[in-house]
Amino acid sequence: MFKIWVKTRTEDKLTRNRLFEWQDAFDGNRFRDYLYEICAEMDLPSPLVLPTHVRYFEEFNVVKFTPKDYVESVDFDQFTMEYCVDPDKKKRRDLRFYP
Repeated sequence: MFKIWVKTRTEDKLTRNRLFEWQDAFDGNRFRDYLYEICAEMDLPSPLVLPTHVRYFEEFNVVKFTPKDYVESVDFDQFTMEYCVDPDKKKRRDLRFYP
């Protein structure tokens, strides 16, 4: 089971805030699927996902998208996805997407 916290900000103010939870183990190869599912549930356009975004999520447990990452116009300045690390589990999970 894992959780991803999603936020949107406009002028440094939190405009949307939601926690998504999956019962399966995290699969780094499905990063785009998780993102698209989140965007669909929040009724937001999906951003273009670049290798840089995937790498940031892999290395830092967080990724930020700005309006320039979208084809459509958006009503926020920043969209953030953050992997919620379970404080009871001290071992860092493996997020490596590529062998």
